[in-house]
Amino acid sequence: MKAVVITSSGDPDVLCMQYREIPVLAENEILIKVYAAGVNRPDILQRKGKYPPPPDASKDVPGLEIAGIIEQVGDGVIDWEQGDQVCALLTGGGYAEYAIANAGHCLPIPNGFDFVQAASLPETVSTVWHNVFQRGNLQSGENFLVHGGSSGIGITAIQLAKAFGAKVFTTAGSDSKCDACNALGSDLSINYKTEDFEEILKESGVDVILDMVGGDYIPKNIRLLRRDGRLVFINTMNGNIANGIDFGLIMRNRLTITGSTLRNREPEFKAALAKEIKEKVWPIIDSGHFQPVIYKQFPMSAASDAHTLMESSEHIGKIVLVNDWD
Repeated sequence: MKAVVITSSGDPDVLCMQYREIPVLAENEILIKVYAAGVNRPDILQRKGKYPPPPDASKDVPGLEIAGIIEQVGDGVIDWEQGDQVCALLTGGGYAEYAIANAGHCLPIPNGFDFVQAASLPETVSTVWHNVFQRGNLQSGENFLVHGGSSGIGITAIQLAKAFGAKVFTTAGSDSKCDACNALGSDLSINYKTEDFEEILKESGVDVILDMVGGDYIPKNIRLLRRDGRLVFINTMNGNIANGIDFGLIMRNRLTITGSTLRNREPEFKAALAKEIKEKVWPIIDSGHFQPVIYKQFPMSAASDAHTLMESSEHIGKIVLVNDWD
């Protein structure tokens, strides 16, 4: 099969097409013919040598989410069969003609979605559901703030938080990105380049914050949280260290600060997460109350161009690779 391979750590041009053996199935796995693969920040970090894959993942073929058709099922698989159309969360290996997925990490393609739209879901929905709703315990009627509102994670968080009855605030890096967030359901979007989100939101306060920025956002987030508020980290693009944190405020307001990464979690955890998402999120998506936002598609052979675009941060929504090797 053909695959996009990280030939060395570096810039996007280190991504090259190579031939690889089609992966061999193990028990409880399925082989998927890949029609589309989502592009995510961890792919960029892995390409740069800053995000080592787990021991059981592909070492040099990135790709954490795909959509396609099941080619073969392994022993012990009872919920899927050859020919089923699925989207799947992977530990790696998605930028290829074929990929292996744990059967428990797959979901049916939602009603009316094509492969490109479906490939935009597994990583972002899993990340948002676990961090916002499980770890953050967001409830109907609460105030929710997501930083990076126009990112793949952001557009997902906005729509799911709104669907479950929260009031949604976002930050984004331009007026056009803020407009896009508002169109998806954000009640207020703040251009962080021209406005201070803490100053704007301090009167209302926030119950749950999903942060992928870190750095100097951290003390601002803590000051914004209401009593019993929850701050959840999924990345710290501006740095892991912050000054000016008032731990007395954390104690007085009974704040919870937590975070997670998804890729290195146990297969059993991911299977349980996928099961809950199918039960609680998929009906919302199937009913049409969730809009996939695909900023641009690239052929798989132009994966380096897709990475260049993602690093520019110009995009609103998801970047997806489409298999052009048939």
